[in-house]
Amino acid sequence: MRSARFRRTRRAGAVALVSALTLTALAACGTSSSDDGGGAEGSGSSDPSAPLDPGTKVTITIDCMPPAAKAAELKEWKEDVTEFNKTYPNVTIEGRSTPGQCLEPPRFTAMLKAKSQPDVFYTYFTDLAQVLDHDGAADISAYVNDKTVPLLKDIDPDVLGSLKHDGKLYGLPTSNYTMGLLINRKLFEQAGLDPDGPPRTWDEVRAAAKEIAGLGKGVAGFGEYSAGNTGGWHFTAQMYSLGGDIVDASGRKAAFNDELGRQVAENLHAMRWEDDSMGQTQLLKWGDLQKQIATDKLGMFLAAPDDIAYMVQQLGAKYENFGMGPIPGGKNTLAGGNNYMIKQGISGDRIKAAVAWLNFKNLTVGKGQFDWARAKADGLPVGVPQPNFWLNESKTKDDAARAEHATMPVANFRTFMDNPVAGKAEPPKAQEIYKVLDNVMSGILTNRNADVGKLLSTAETQVNQVLANQ
Repeated sequence: MRSARFRRTRRAGAVALVSALTLTALAACGTSSSDDGGGAEGSGSSDPSAPLDPGTKVTITIDCMPPAAKAAELKEWKEDVTEFNKTYPNVTIEGRSTPGQCLEPPRFTAMLKAKSQPDVFYTYFTDLAQVLDHDGAADISAYVNDKTVPLLKDIDPDVLGSLKHDGKLYGLPTSNYTMGLLINRKLFEQAGLDPDGPPRTWDEVRAAAKEIAGLGKGVAGFGEYSAGNTGGWHFTAQMYSLGGDIVDASGRKAAFNDELGRQVAENLHAMRWEDDSMGQTQLLKWGDLQKQIATDKLGMFLAAPDDIAYMVQQLGAKYENFGMGPIPGGKNTLAGGNNYMIKQGISGDRIKAAVAWLNFKNLTVGKGQFDWARAKADGLPVGVPQPNFWLNESKTKDDAARAEHATMPVANFRTFMDNPVAGKAEPPKAQEIYKVLDNVMSGILTNRNADVGKLLSTAETQVNQVLANQ
Protein backbone atom coordinates (compact mmCIF):
# COMPACT_ATOMS: atom_id res chain seq x y z
CA MET A 1 0.00 0.00 0.00
CA ARG A 2 5.13 4.36 1.14
CA SER A 3 9.78 6.08 -1.71
CA ALA A 4 8.35 3.04 -0.28
CA ARG A 5 7.00 5.37 2.25
CA PHE A 6 4.58 6.58 -0.46
CA ARG A 7 3.17 3.07 -0.78
CA ARG A 8 0.51 1.42 1.37
CA THR A 9 -2.25 4.04 1.18
CA ARG A 10 -2.05 7.26 -0.70
CA ARG A 11 -1.18 9.10 2.45
CA ALA A 12 -2.57 12.50 3.19
CA GLY A 13 -0.49 15.25 1.70
CA ALA A 14 -0.80 18.42 -0.26
CA VAL A 15 -3.05 17.91 -3.24
CA ALA A 16 -2.54 20.98 -5.34
CA LEU A 17 -0.39 20.11 -8.32
CA VAL A 18 1.98 22.97 -9.04
CA SER A 19 2.86 24.19 -12.46
CA ALA A 20 5.05 21.94 -14.56
CA LEU A 21 8.70 22.81 -14.12
CA THR A 22 11.06 22.37 -17.04
CA LEU A 23 14.42 21.06 -16.03
CA THR A 24 16.41 21.19 -19.21
CA ALA A 25 17.64 23.94 -21.45
CA LEU A 26 15.52 22.50 -24.22
CA ALA A 27 12.23 23.27 -22.51
CA ALA A 28 10.91 25.14 -25.52
CA CYS A 29 11.36 22.10 -27.74
CA GLY A 30 8.92 19.25 -28.22
CA THR A 31 5.18 19.09 -28.49
CA SER A 32 2.27 19.20 -26.12
CA SER A 33 1.96 16.04 -24.08
CA SER A 34 -1.83 16.11 -24.14
CA ASP A 35 -2.18 14.69 -27.66
CA ASP A 36 -0.81 11.73 -29.54
CA GLY A 37 2.29 13.52 -30.68
CA GLY A 38 1.28 14.67 -34.13
CA GLY A 39 3.90 15.17 -36.79
CA ALA A 40 6.37 17.19 -34.70
CA GLU A 41 7.92 14.09 -33.22
CA GLY A 42 9.98 11.79 -35.29
CA SER A 43 13.31 10.26 -36.26
CA GLY A 44 12.54 7.31 -33.99
CA SER A 45 12.15 3.73 -35.15
CA SER A 46 8.60 2.50 -35.66
CA ASP A 47 9.62 -0.80 -34.05
CA PRO A 48 8.42 -0.59 -30.42
CA SER A 49 11.03 -3.11 -29.29
CA ALA A 50 13.91 -0.95 -30.56
CA PRO A 51 15.63 1.43 -28.13
CA LEU A 52 14.96 5.15 -28.42
CA ASP A 53 16.93 6.77 -31.23
CA PRO A 54 19.24 9.36 -29.60
CA GLY A 55 18.18 11.89 -32.22
CA THR A 56 14.48 11.68 -31.40
CA LYS A 57 13.00 15.05 -30.40
CA VAL A 58 10.24 14.68 -27.84
CA THR A 59 8.92 16.20 -24.60
CA ILE A 60 7.62 14.04 -21.74
CA THR A 61 6.00 15.12 -18.48
CA ILE A 62 6.95 13.15 -15.37
CA ASP A 63 5.19 12.88 -12.03
CA CYS A 64 6.67 13.36 -8.57
CA MET A 65 9.73 15.45 -9.20
CA PRO A 66 11.10 16.26 -5.73
CA PRO A 67 9.79 19.59 -4.42
CA ALA A 68 12.10 22.44 -3.47
CA ALA A 69 11.79 21.46 0.20
CA LYS A 70 13.72 18.29 -0.62
CA ALA A 71 16.80 20.10 -1.81
CA ALA A 72 19.14 17.10 -2.04
CA GLU A 73 16.64 14.94 -3.91
CA LEU A 74 15.85 17.81 -6.30
CA LYS A 75 19.56 18.38 -6.89
CA GLU A 76 19.98 14.74 -7.84
CA TRP A 77 16.94 14.84 -10.12
CA LYS A 78 18.41 17.78 -12.01
CA GLU A 79 21.78 16.03 -12.24
CA ASP A 80 20.10 12.95 -13.64
CA VAL A 81 18.23 14.96 -16.25
CA THR A 82 21.52 16.52 -17.34
CA GLU A 83 23.24 13.13 -17.51
CA PHE A 84 20.30 11.59 -19.36
CA ASN A 85 20.43 14.39 -21.92
CA LYS A 86 24.03 13.53 -22.74
CA THR A 87 22.67 10.40 -24.41
CA TYR A 88 19.30 11.82 -25.47
CA PRO A 89 19.92 15.55 -26.09
CA ASN A 90 16.57 16.15 -27.76
CA VAL A 91 14.39 14.67 -25.02
CA THR A 92 12.93 17.39 -22.82
CA ILE A 93 11.99 16.27 -19.32
CA GLU A 94 9.24 18.32 -17.71
CA GLY A 95 9.03 17.39 -14.04
CA ARG A 96 5.85 17.94 -12.05
CA SER A 97 6.15 18.42 -8.33
CA THR A 98 3.62 18.18 -5.52
CA PRO A 99 4.43 19.66 -2.10
CA GLY A 100 4.50 16.89 0.47
CA GLN A 101 3.62 13.45 -0.87
CA CYS A 102 2.46 12.64 -4.38
CA LEU A 103 -1.27 12.25 -4.95
CA GLU A 104 -3.84 11.22 -2.37
CA PRO A 105 -6.70 8.84 -3.36
CA PRO A 106 -9.45 11.33 -4.34
CA ARG A 107 -7.02 13.39 -6.38
CA PHE A 108 -5.58 10.34 -8.09
CA THR A 109 -9.02 9.02 -9.02
CA ALA A 110 -10.11 12.43 -10.31
CA MET A 111 -6.93 12.64 -12.39
CA LEU A 112 -7.60 9.27 -13.99
CA LYS A 113 -11.21 10.17 -14.76
CA ALA A 114 -10.13 13.44 -16.36
CA LYS A 115 -7.21 11.71 -18.12
CA SER A 116 -5.02 14.54 -16.86
CA GLN A 117 -2.15 12.39 -15.60
CA PRO A 118 1.35 13.22 -16.83
CA ASP A 119 2.92 11.10 -19.55
CA VAL A 120 4.81 9.20 -16.84
CA PHE A 121 2.76 8.96 -13.66
CA TYR A 122 3.38 7.55 -10.21
CA THR A 123 1.25 4.75 -8.77
CA TYR A 124 1.33 2.01 -6.15
CA PHE A 125 1.21 -1.66 -7.04
CA THR A 126 -2.37 -1.75 -5.74
CA ASP A 127 -3.46 0.94 -8.21
CA LEU A 128 -3.19 -1.23 -11.32
CA ALA A 129 -6.83 -2.32 -11.43
CA GLN A 130 -8.10 1.24 -10.96
CA VAL A 131 -5.78 2.56 -13.65
CA LEU A 132 -6.88 -0.10 -16.12
CA ASP A 133 -10.54 0.51 -15.28
CA HIS A 134 -10.00 4.05 -16.57
CA ASP A 135 -7.86 3.02 -19.57
CA GLY A 136 -5.13 5.11 -17.98
CA ALA A 137 -1.93 3.19 -18.75
CA ALA A 138 -0.33 1.99 -21.95
CA ASP A 139 0.61 -1.65 -22.44
CA ILE A 140 4.40 -1.32 -22.58
CA SER A 141 5.16 -5.00 -23.08
CA ALA A 142 6.57 -4.48 -26.57
CA TYR A 143 8.74 -1.57 -25.41
CA VAL A 144 10.44 -3.32 -22.49
CA ASN A 145 13.15 -5.86 -23.26
CA ASP A 146 16.82 -6.50 -22.53
CA LYS A 147 17.85 -3.78 -24.99
CA THR A 148 15.69 -1.02 -23.54
CA VAL A 149 16.06 -2.22 -19.92
CA PRO A 150 19.37 -4.11 -19.86
CA LEU A 151 18.96 -5.37 -16.29
CA LEU A 152 15.42 -6.64 -16.85
CA LYS A 153 16.46 -10.25 -16.12
CA ASP A 154 17.75 -9.17 -12.70
CA ILE A 155 14.50 -7.56 -11.50
CA ASP A 156 12.52 -9.75 -9.10
CA PRO A 157 9.78 -11.36 -11.24
CA ASP A 158 7.31 -11.06 -8.36
CA VAL A 159 7.81 -7.28 -8.43
CA LEU A 160 7.28 -7.14 -12.19
CA GLY A 161 4.32 -9.45 -11.77
CA SER A 162 2.60 -6.83 -9.63
CA LEU A 163 2.58 -4.59 -12.70
CA LYS A 164 1.11 -7.12 -15.10
CA HIS A 165 -2.45 -7.99 -16.06
CA ASP A 166 -3.34 -10.81 -18.44
CA GLY A 167 0.34 -11.16 -19.22
CA LYS A 168 0.74 -7.53 -20.29
CA LEU A 169 3.15 -5.14 -18.58
CA TYR A 170 1.82 -1.73 -17.53
CA GLY A 171 4.57 -0.23 -15.40
CA LEU A 172 8.17 -0.28 -14.22
CA PRO A 173 9.06 -0.44 -10.51
CA THR A 174 10.69 2.28 -8.46
CA SER A 175 10.73 0.53 -5.10
CA ASN A 176 9.42 -2.48 -3.23
CA TYR A 177 9.00 -3.39 0.40
CA THR A 178 8.12 -6.17 2.78
CA MET A 179 6.96 -5.59 6.34
CA GLY A 180 8.92 -6.44 9.45
CA LEU A 181 8.95 -5.52 13.14
CA LEU A 182 10.55 -2.13 13.75
CA ILE A 183 11.91 -1.65 17.28
CA ASN A 184 13.24 1.14 19.46
CA ARG A 185 16.60 -0.24 20.63
CA LYS A 186 16.86 2.19 23.53
CA LEU A 187 13.55 1.10 25.03
CA PHE A 188 14.39 -2.56 24.48
CA GLU A 189 17.60 -2.14 26.46
CA GLN A 190 15.88 -0.17 29.22
CA ALA A 191 13.31 -2.96 29.53
CA GLY A 192 16.01 -5.62 29.75
CA LEU A 193 15.27 -7.03 26.28
CA ASP A 194 17.75 -7.95 23.55
CA PRO A 195 17.60 -5.35 20.73
CA ASP A 196 19.52 -7.72 18.45
CA GLY A 197 16.86 -10.39 18.88
CA PRO A 198 13.45 -8.82 18.20
CA PRO A 199 10.38 -10.98 18.95
CA ARG A 200 9.74 -13.68 16.36
CA THR A 201 6.23 -14.78 17.44
CA TRP A 202 3.15 -12.83 18.46
CA ASP A 203 3.32 -14.34 21.95
CA GLU A 204 6.84 -12.92 22.22
CA VAL A 205 5.58 -9.55 20.97
CA ARG A 206 2.92 -9.53 23.67
CA ALA A 207 5.42 -10.41 26.39
CA ALA A 208 7.94 -7.80 25.22
CA ALA A 209 5.22 -5.15 24.95
CA LYS A 210 4.31 -5.70 28.61
CA GLU A 211 7.92 -5.23 29.68
CA ILE A 212 8.34 -2.04 27.65
CA ALA A 213 5.02 -0.56 28.81
CA GLY A 214 6.17 -1.29 32.35
CA LEU A 215 8.76 1.47 31.96
CA GLY A 216 5.92 3.94 32.52
CA LYS A 217 6.11 7.63 31.59
CA GLY A 218 3.56 7.16 28.82
CA VAL A 219 5.59 4.54 26.94
CA ALA A 220 3.62 1.99 24.92
CA GLY A 221 5.03 -1.43 24.15
CA PHE A 222 3.37 -2.07 20.80
CA GLY A 223 1.45 0.23 18.47
CA GLU A 224 -1.17 -0.29 15.79
CA TYR A 225 -3.10 1.78 13.28
CA SER A 226 -6.88 1.91 13.15
CA ALA A 227 -7.76 4.82 10.84
CA GLY A 228 -7.20 6.14 7.34
CA ASN A 229 -7.22 2.63 5.78
CA THR A 230 -3.97 1.86 7.62
CA GLY A 231 -5.70 -0.23 10.27
CA GLY A 232 -7.05 -2.59 7.64
CA TRP A 233 -3.67 -2.66 5.96
CA HIS A 234 -2.00 -3.80 9.20
CA PHE A 235 -4.77 -6.29 10.01
CA THR A 236 -3.96 -7.80 6.62
CA ALA A 237 -0.26 -7.93 7.46
CA GLN A 238 -0.97 -9.74 10.72
CA MET A 239 -3.23 -12.24 8.96
CA TYR A 240 -0.53 -12.95 6.39
CA SER A 241 2.06 -13.42 9.13
CA LEU A 242 0.05 -16.35 10.53
CA GLY A 243 -0.57 -17.92 7.15
CA GLY A 244 -4.05 -16.48 6.77
CA ASP A 245 -5.64 -14.48 4.00
CA ILE A 246 -8.08 -11.63 3.49
CA VAL A 247 -9.69 -12.83 0.27
CA ASP A 248 -10.04 -16.42 -0.91
CA ALA A 249 -8.36 -17.86 -4.01
CA SER A 250 -11.31 -16.91 -6.21
CA GLY A 251 -10.88 -13.25 -5.32
CA ARG A 252 -14.63 -13.05 -4.74
CA LYS A 253 -15.07 -13.87 -1.07
CA ALA A 254 -13.68 -12.62 2.24
CA ALA A 255 -11.46 -15.13 4.04
CA PHE A 256 -10.57 -13.43 7.34
CA ASN A 257 -13.60 -14.35 9.47
CA ASP A 258 -12.03 -17.57 10.68
CA GLU A 259 -9.89 -18.90 13.52
CA LEU A 260 -6.82 -16.89 12.44
CA GLY A 261 -8.85 -13.70 12.10
CA ARG A 262 -10.20 -14.13 15.59
CA GLN A 263 -6.69 -14.90 16.86
CA VAL A 264 -5.38 -11.61 15.45
CA ALA A 265 -8.31 -9.61 16.79
CA GLU A 266 -8.38 -11.22 20.24
CA ASN A 267 -4.63 -10.87 20.73
CA LEU A 268 -4.76 -7.15 19.96
CA HIS A 269 -7.80 -6.71 22.21
CA ALA A 270 -5.97 -8.47 25.05
CA MET A 271 -2.84 -6.39 24.59
CA ARG A 272 -4.90 -3.20 24.62
CA TRP A 273 -7.24 -3.93 27.51
CA GLU A 274 -5.76 -6.72 29.63
CA ASP A 275 -2.09 -5.78 29.35
CA ASP A 276 -2.49 -2.03 28.82
CA SER A 277 0.61 -2.26 26.61
CA MET A 278 -0.63 -0.32 23.56
CA GLY A 279 -1.11 3.13 25.01
CA GLN A 280 -4.24 5.17 25.62
CA THR A 281 -4.29 7.12 22.36
CA GLN A 282 -5.89 5.20 19.51
CA LEU A 283 -7.42 5.83 16.06
CA LEU A 284 -3.88 6.28 14.82
CA LYS A 285 -2.90 6.47 11.15
CA TRP A 286 0.35 6.57 9.20
CA GLY A 287 2.76 9.07 10.74
CA ASP A 288 1.47 8.74 14.29
CA LEU A 289 3.41 5.62 15.26
CA GLN A 290 6.52 6.98 13.58
CA LYS A 291 6.35 10.07 15.80
CA GLN A 292 5.87 7.94 18.91
CA ILE A 293 8.79 5.60 18.31
CA ALA A 294 11.05 8.45 17.16
CA THR A 295 10.47 10.21 20.51
CA ASP A 296 11.03 7.05 22.60
CA LYS A 297 7.35 6.64 23.45
CA LEU A 298 6.81 3.37 21.58
CA GLY A 299 8.72 0.11 21.67
CA MET A 300 7.74 -1.53 18.38
CA PHE A 301 5.31 -1.67 15.47
CA LEU A 302 4.99 -3.27 12.04
CA ALA A 303 6.69 -1.22 9.34
CA ALA A 304 8.72 -1.26 6.17
CA PRO A 305 12.44 -0.43 6.43
CA ASP A 306 12.19 2.97 4.78
CA ASP A 307 10.18 4.27 7.74
CA ILE A 308 13.56 4.54 9.43
CA ALA A 309 14.88 6.96 6.81
CA TYR A 310 11.68 9.00 7.10
CA MET A 311 12.00 9.29 10.86
CA VAL A 312 15.61 10.41 10.64
CA GLN A 313 15.11 12.86 7.79
CA GLN A 314 11.75 14.28 8.82
CA LEU A 315 11.51 13.75 12.58
CA GLY A 316 15.08 14.22 13.72
CA ALA A 317 15.58 10.70 15.02
CA LYS A 318 18.90 8.83 15.03
CA TYR A 319 19.55 5.74 12.92
CA GLU A 320 21.29 3.94 15.75
CA ASN A 321 18.11 4.03 17.86
CA PHE A 322 16.26 1.59 15.58
CA GLY A 323 16.46 -2.07 14.72
CA MET A 324 14.36 -4.48 12.74
CA GLY A 325 13.39 -8.11 12.66
CA PRO A 326 11.16 -10.18 10.37
CA ILE A 327 7.42 -10.05 10.84
CA PRO A 328 6.36 -12.14 13.86
CA GLY A 329 4.78 -15.43 12.85
CA GLY A 330 6.87 -15.54 9.72
CA LYS A 331 4.48 -17.45 7.45
CA ASN A 332 4.17 -14.60 4.95
CA THR A 333 4.62 -10.86 4.99
CA LEU A 334 2.73 -8.16 3.17
CA ALA A 335 4.66 -6.94 0.15
CA GLY A 336 4.09 -3.89 -1.97
CA GLY A 337 5.78 -1.00 -3.65
CA ASN A 338 5.47 1.84 -6.10
CA ASN A 339 6.14 2.35 -9.75
CA TYR A 340 5.60 4.54 -12.77
CA MET A 341 3.10 3.91 -15.54
CA ILE A 342 2.95 5.53 -18.96
CA LYS A 343 -0.17 7.30 -20.15
CA GLN A 344 -2.42 5.51 -22.58
CA GLY A 345 -2.62 7.20 -25.97
CA ILE A 346 0.71 9.01 -26.13
CA SER A 347 2.99 8.45 -29.12
CA GLY A 348 5.43 5.60 -29.48
CA ASP A 349 8.33 8.04 -29.32
CA ARG A 350 7.12 9.31 -25.98
CA ILE A 351 6.73 5.79 -24.63
CA LYS A 352 10.28 4.98 -25.72
CA ALA A 353 11.58 8.17 -24.09
CA ALA A 354 9.69 7.33 -20.90
CA VAL A 355 11.13 3.81 -20.78
CA ALA A 356 14.63 5.19 -21.41
CA TRP A 357 14.25 7.69 -18.56
CA LEU A 358 12.82 5.14 -16.12
CA ASN A 359 15.61 2.71 -16.99
CA PHE A 360 18.26 5.35 -16.31
CA LYS A 361 16.69 6.86 -13.20
CA ASN A 362 15.28 3.79 -11.45
CA LEU A 363 16.56 0.56 -13.01
CA THR A 364 20.33 0.86 -13.37
CA VAL A 365 22.69 -0.33 -10.64
CA GLY A 366 25.07 2.48 -9.69
CA LYS A 367 23.04 5.19 -11.43
CA GLY A 368 20.05 7.37 -10.57
CA GLN A 369 18.36 6.22 -7.39
CA PHE A 370 21.01 3.50 -6.93
CA ASP A 371 23.98 5.88 -6.95
CA TRP A 372 24.78 5.31 -3.29
CA ALA A 373 28.07 7.21 -3.32
CA ARG A 374 26.24 10.32 -4.46
CA ALA A 375 23.44 9.79 -1.97
CA LYS A 376 25.95 9.62 0.88
CA ALA A 377 27.72 12.77 -0.32
CA ASP A 378 24.37 14.56 -0.45
CA GLY A 379 23.46 13.57 3.09
CA LEU A 380 20.72 11.12 2.08
CA PRO A 381 20.20 7.75 3.80
CA VAL A 382 22.20 4.78 2.56
CA GLY A 383 21.96 1.30 4.03
CA VAL A 384 18.21 0.81 4.49
CA PRO A 385 17.54 -2.81 3.43
CA GLN A 386 14.80 -1.88 0.97
CA PRO A 387 13.93 -1.01 -1.74
CA ASN A 388 15.86 -3.92 -3.14
CA PHE A 389 14.26 -5.71 -6.06
CA TRP A 390 17.53 -6.93 -7.58
CA LEU A 391 18.58 -10.52 -8.18
CA ASN A 392 21.77 -12.21 -9.44
CA GLU A 393 24.89 -10.14 -10.14
CA SER A 394 22.94 -6.88 -9.89
CA LYS A 395 21.98 -7.70 -6.29
CA THR A 396 25.59 -8.52 -5.42
CA LYS A 397 26.83 -5.21 -6.84
CA ASP A 398 24.06 -3.13 -5.30
CA ASP A 399 24.37 -4.73 -1.87
CA ALA A 400 28.12 -4.13 -1.88
CA ALA A 401 27.68 -0.47 -2.78
CA ARG A 402 25.03 0.03 -0.09
CA ALA A 403 27.34 -1.47 2.50
CA GLU A 404 30.35 0.55 1.33
CA HIS A 405 28.52 3.87 1.49
CA ALA A 406 26.17 3.15 4.41
CA THR A 407 25.27 6.11 6.59
CA MET A 408 23.67 3.98 9.30
CA PRO A 409 24.52 0.93 11.42
CA VAL A 410 23.27 -1.74 9.03
CA ALA A 411 24.00 -4.44 11.63
CA ASN A 412 20.88 -3.23 13.47
CA PHE A 413 18.77 -4.62 10.62
CA ARG A 414 20.69 -7.86 10.23
CA THR A 415 17.95 -10.01 11.77
CA PHE A 416 15.49 -8.66 9.21
CA MET A 417 17.88 -9.14 6.29
CA ASP A 418 19.09 -12.59 7.31
CA ASN A 419 15.59 -14.01 7.87
CA PRO A 420 13.56 -13.05 4.80
CA VAL A 421 9.87 -13.90 4.85
CA ALA A 422 8.00 -14.66 1.65
CA GLY A 423 6.16 -11.59 0.44
CA LYS A 424 2.49 -11.72 -0.41
CA ALA A 425 0.66 -9.13 -2.49
CA GLU A 426 -2.12 -6.97 -1.16
CA PRO A 427 -5.67 -8.19 -1.78
CA PRO A 428 -7.84 -7.04 -4.68
CA LYS A 429 -9.76 -3.85 -3.99
CA ALA A 430 -7.18 -3.29 -1.27
CA GLN A 431 -8.04 0.26 -0.29
CA GLU A 432 -11.77 -0.44 -0.11
CA ILE A 433 -11.15 -3.55 1.96
CA TYR A 434 -8.75 -1.73 4.26
CA LYS A 435 -11.38 0.93 4.88
CA VAL A 436 -13.80 -1.78 6.04
CA LEU A 437 -11.19 -3.48 8.21
CA ASP A 438 -10.35 -0.16 9.88
CA ASN A 439 -13.64 -0.68 11.70
CA VAL A 440 -12.43 -3.99 13.10
CA MET A 441 -9.21 -2.44 14.33
CA SER A 442 -10.83 0.67 15.77
CA GLY A 443 -13.52 -1.43 17.48
CA ILE A 444 -10.91 -3.65 19.12
CA LEU A 445 -8.67 -0.80 20.25
CA THR A 446 -11.29 1.71 21.46
CA ASN A 447 -13.92 -0.52 23.04
CA ARG A 448 -13.08 -2.69 26.04
CA ASN A 449 -16.33 -4.61 25.49
CA ALA A 450 -15.91 -5.08 21.75
CA ASP A 451 -17.65 -8.14 20.29
CA VAL A 452 -14.84 -9.55 18.12
CA GLY A 453 -17.11 -12.06 16.40
CA LYS A 454 -19.62 -9.38 15.43
CA LEU A 455 -16.90 -7.01 14.19
CA LEU A 456 -15.46 -9.71 11.95
CA SER A 457 -18.85 -10.89 10.72
CA THR A 458 -19.96 -7.38 9.81
CA ALA A 459 -16.68 -6.71 8.04
CA GLU A 460 -17.00 -10.00 6.15
CA THR A 461 -20.40 -8.99 4.79
CA GLN A 462 -19.12 -5.58 3.76
CA VAL A 463 -15.99 -6.95 2.07
CA ASN A 464 -18.07 -9.48 0.16
CA GLN A 465 -20.11 -6.56 -1.16
CA VAL A 466 -16.93 -4.78 -2.20
CA LEU A 467 -15.69 -7.88 -4.01
CA ALA A 468 -19.02 -8.41 -5.74
CA ASN A 469 -18.63 -5.00 -7.40
CA GLN A 470 -15.38 -5.84 -9.23
